[in-house]
Amino acid sequence: MKKTFHQIATIPGAGAFLALVLACTFFSFQSDRFLSGQNFSLILQQVMVVGVMAIGQTLIILTAGIDLSCGMVMALSSIIMTKFFDSYGLNPYVSILCGLAVSMAFGWLNGMLVTRIKLPPFIVTLGTMNIAFAITQIYSGAQTVTNVPEQMTYFGNTFHLGSTTLAYGTILLLGLYAFTWWFLRDTAKGRHVYAVGNSPEAARLTGIRTDRVLVWVYVIAGLFYGIAAILSVARTGVGDPQAGQTDNLDSITAVVLGGTSLFGGRGVVLGTLIGAVIVGVFRNGLTLMGVASVFQILVTGILVILAVATDQMSRKRG
Repeated sequence: MKKTFHQIATIPGAGAFLALVLACTFFSFQSDRFLSGQNFSLILQQVMVVGVMAIGQTLIILTAGIDLSCGMVMALSSIIMTKFFDSYGLNPYVSILCGLAVSMAFGWLNGMLVTRIKLPPFIVTLGTMNIAFAITQIYSGAQTVTNVPEQMTYFGNTFHLGSTTLAYGTILLLGLYAFTWWFLRDTAKGRHVYAVGNSPEAARLTGIRTDRVLVWVYVIAGLFYGIAAILSVARTGVGDPQAGQTDNLDSITAVVLGGTSLFGGRGVVLGTLIGAVIVGVFRNGLTLMGVASVFQILVTGILVILAVATDQMSRKRG
């Protein structure tokens, strides 16, 4: 029995899935409204921005890095998209591409500083987080952009699946996770990400260009932050310069809860999706119970500590 439990525990994402099941079971007894298709659709809509950002964060953490700039880069990208349309009258799709280009440029900058100057990812992304925040506030004048075209709010629209209302952004979220899961599992470049995270020197000796892998990982992560910016605009209907200020921590929380090791080389991106949903479930369930938001933050912090402690113990056993 103990051996079987240990085997299940070593399956990537198994712990996160078990935690999600237990959380859903608990909240289903606390509120009659929790176990409904409409409520779960609402949870997915609430986590779709952080969920997409967490894909990029997962790629970086798999290489034993971390990205503190993701929330501010997302906010800057959303401001670029909306202001380019509002102030310069650019085509909405061109404006979106400009926003994506900016977020990817920040990813490239992060990757180059990590690989060329050999700065720690924590320090690099802490610096670019402040840079992105300052540019966002200066360029927007700290003012929300309200003139947003319908092309930028498309993913906030909904459709009916039976009696449940789903957002197009939710479908995009699930599609991105499915694609990234396939990419990491079934392609050579995806396996290179794991190899670099496990041992950069060993990966280099096998012929993998580790610096190139790290740079494109940060660039692709920037692309996901840009997509998250589109979803943020779609969900709120505005370009908000104050957006994303805690999303960096929320994305890291999702990754850690999903079972990806902060030491790199181990984890499954679908676990990150479960981790993001876990956070959404706890916040939604506690809200339905009438628990104050400050206690929701407390519970999230406890979950993160437990997840990291579990990872540490798993590494020591290994």
